[in-house]
Amino acid sequence: MLTRRFGDFDTAEDAVQEALLAAASQWPEEGLPGNPRGWLIHVAIRRMTEQVRSEQARRRREDLAALRVPADRQSAPPADSEHETDSDDTLTVLFMCCHLALTPTSAIALTLRSVGGLTTTEIANAFMVPEATMAQRISRAKQRIKASGVPFRLPTRQEWAHRLHSALHVLYLIFNEGYASSTGPDLQRGELSGEAIRLARAVRELLPDDCEVAGLLALMLLTDARRPARTGPNGEVIPLAEQDRSRWDGKAIAEGVALLTDTLSKGAVGPYQLQAAITAVHDEAERVEDTDWQQILALYGLLERMSDNPMVSLNRAVAAAMVHGPATGLDMLEALDADGRLAGHHRLHAARAHLLEMAGDPQAAVESYRAAANRTTSIPERHYLTTRAAQLAASGD
Repeated sequence: MLTRRFGDFDTAEDAVQEALLAAASQWPEEGLPGNPRGWLIHVAIRRMTEQVRSEQARRRREDLAALRVPADRQSAPPADSEHETDSDDTLTVLFMCCHLALTPTSAIALTLRSVGGLTTTEIANAFMVPEATMAQRISRAKQRIKASGVPFRLPTRQEWAHRLHSALHVLYLIFNEGYASSTGPDLQRGELSGEAIRLARAVRELLPDDCEVAGLLALMLLTDARRPARTGPNGEVIPLAEQDRSRWDGKAIAEGVALLTDTLSKGAVGPYQLQAAITAVHDEAERVEDTDWQQILALYGLLERMSDNPMVSLNRAVAAAMVHGPATGLDMLEALDADGRLAGHHRLHAARAHLLEMAGDPQAAVESYRAAANRTTSIPERHYLTTRAAQLAASGD
């Protein structure tokens, strides 16, 4: 809302942070205001106005803004704040951050920070780069947005094609961080995955005929359907093969399958549709033994040719092990070691541990499980990996 009113994305973010700090210090002493969100907006507007007044180059906008901002006390929300808070600008911010002024990587990083609310550490984990590198990337992206004078509005029809790829990738990464949090004590962050699904639905309303938009929404629904069965009573990880499938969300699965069926019939197939198809094969198997691994392996083969993503190759290696035996999968993991992009990543070690366990080499599996546990920053994942290593070591003794 501040960006829409003042047109300065970077300063608006600072003003909101200052308003939140003011609330953190004042509300515990003075009590919660009747309209907390309106209070925050009002204080942030005052901060923005003060900033605008101090910049000579923006005198015209400062005068207009000052006329609109009430001069009463901070604790009273402005007259239009309730109306302003009813407006959801999230989708506009999403596409504004995915502007041509930014490289795709910078656009995605900035949007994850501004729309998804992810920390710099979480974004760095998603891109598999150092945190300092990601911090610099986000800072530069903010400055480019500021210098470019990007208007605060949804893209025109001509601009959709240029921004849509980045916007969908952002939603995909936000969902992934919510479904399998890369850091912290919880395996899942439902507020993130839920927001990604909500925004994907909003994009689909704008672009109902886009197959990849439908494919992404289907992928999210089919994946999120397993969420109730992914953790035990104490938040511990329950792997896919051991989940109680009766706890999966049948309504979400049905909606995802219907979306996928409709979009696949239209001819053009993209990576989100293929990922959704893989997830649907898992979801439609009543028992883990009924999983059609041949079909999953074929779909991963198509996806790998379409997307140069080492995680896709990792998943294809696991699928190949399920079809042709663990030795085949382990050979494919050796190629990923040589690739270097997953060097030291905990998922590579975890997959190797699983395949070594399948191959009947518990000692080597224990070493890989421990290596994976030492590299993950997710506490539930670390607990699962160390527990699995301890169980295998005990059985070997």
